[in-house]
Amino acid sequence: MLGHSERRQLYREDDAAVFDRVIAALGIGIRPILCVGETLEERDAGRTEEVVLRQVGYVMSRLEPAQRRLLTIAYEPVWAIGTGRTATPMQAQEVMAAIRVYQAGFDRELAAELRLLYGGSMNASNAAELLAQQDIDGGLIGGASLKVDDFIAICQSAG
Repeated sequence: MLGHSERRQLYREDDAAVFDRVIAALGIGIRPILCVGETLEERDAGRTEEVVLRQVGYVMSRLEPAQRRLLTIAYEPVWAIGTGRTATPMQAQEVMAAIRVYQAGFDRELAAELRLLYGGSMNASNAAELLAQQDIDGGLIGGASLKVDDFIAICQSAG
């Protein structure tokens, strides 16, 4: 996982540093998960799409087409991580659809095949509704993965 919100915040990793880590991971055969997301302040200012697409675009625009296909993108709204708050399924879908449309600017086939994960406090009670969204391909599960019954319920929701 590269570009996780905690690394961006605690270690001040910017988009350039995240890109360098993506290149390093690809260079040794790792298929990275690129994490992107906005803070509560950015969401409240109506800048969600701007922030997320800037983060995605910085990395994807600098990769070769074959490298882009090796990435998975996880949308993790910073305001929803570990807070018990989560984006509504519609809010998450809107961001995921924007990422997919953005990718179509590089490669329509890639946009259709791109793996998009939602990582903002997905849990047993909201997983089915989130995973039912057209552009959410899976979940980036954090704390809920530590509770066996909850994790099994999330996995069953994906079925």
